[in-house]
Amino acid sequence: MSDQPRPRASLRTAVVWEVLKDALDRQVKTTGRDTLDVLDSGGGTGNFAVPVARLGHRVTVVDPSPNALFALERRAAEAGVADRVHGVQGDIHGLFDVVERGGYDAVLCHGVLEYVDDPAEGVRNAVEALRPAGALSLLAAGLGGAVLARALAGHFTEARQVLSDPAGRWGAGDPVPRRYTSEQLTDLVSAVDVEVGAVHGVRVFADLVPGVLVDTEPGAMEALLKLEAAVAELPAFHSVATQLHVLGIKRG
Repeated sequence: MSDQPRPRASLRTAVVWEVLKDALDRQVKTTGRDTLDVLDSGGGTGNFAVPVARLGHRVTVVDPSPNALFALERRAAEAGVADRVHGVQGDIHGLFDVVERGGYDAVLCHGVLEYVDDPAEGVRNAVEALRPAGALSLLAAGLGGAVLARALAGHFTEARQVLSDPAGRWGAGDPVPRRYTSEQLTDLVSAVDVEVGAVHGVRVFADLVPGVLVDTEPGAMEALLKLEAAVAELPAFHSVATQLHVLGIKRG
C-alpha cells in the first residue's frame, strides 16, 4: 500500500466499506444481476451511497434532512453517478410511506438506531424492505467504546454512568441518545428473521490514537487501518469499539 496521506475520515468507514463491498459482490453472484437495488436509510450526504453507486448499483437514500439530501444530490453529480442515486425525505419509522416494501437487494441502516424511538421497529422496517436473501448492514454506536473514551479522558464517574444507564449515556450532555452492546444488536436482528453473518468492531483504536501521530508519522495511517481490519471480527475487541457493525441475510 502507498504511504501517501489518506483522509482521517477513512478510519471511520474503512472496515464497514470493505465488509459492505464484499456483501454486495456476493449479492451480485446470488441474484445474477450486475446492478442491485440498494436502500440507504439515514444515508445523509452519501458517505456510503455514492461509493455504492460507483460500483454500478442503484441507491435510494432516505433521510429526514432536506439539507443532507441537497448535499447528496450535489455529491452524486460531482461523482458522475447522479442517475444512480435518488434521495427522498423520510425516516425509518415511516419508511414505507416513501419506498417499496420488499424491493431491495441490500439495506444500509447506519447511525439510525441511536436516534429512533423504537429500535425494534426500525430494524423490522429495514428487514421488510429487503427481498428474500437480501443483505442487511447495520451500524450503531457501541456502549463499551464510550466507557473507554470517558475513562481515558479522566471522566470516571461518567464512564461508570454509561454502564448503568439503560440507554448507555454518560449524562445529560451526551449527544448520543442510545448505545448498544453487540449482544443487543444481534438480538434485534435475530428477532426479525435475519441470519447474522458477522459482527465487527469499528473504530476500536482510531478514536483513541492522537491525531498528530497519524497525520505526521510516515505509514501510520495505513498501519492503523490494517490494525483496525485485523481486530474488527475478534469478539474480544467488540466490547471497546466506538461502533458496532452487524451484517445479516434475510431468510427465505
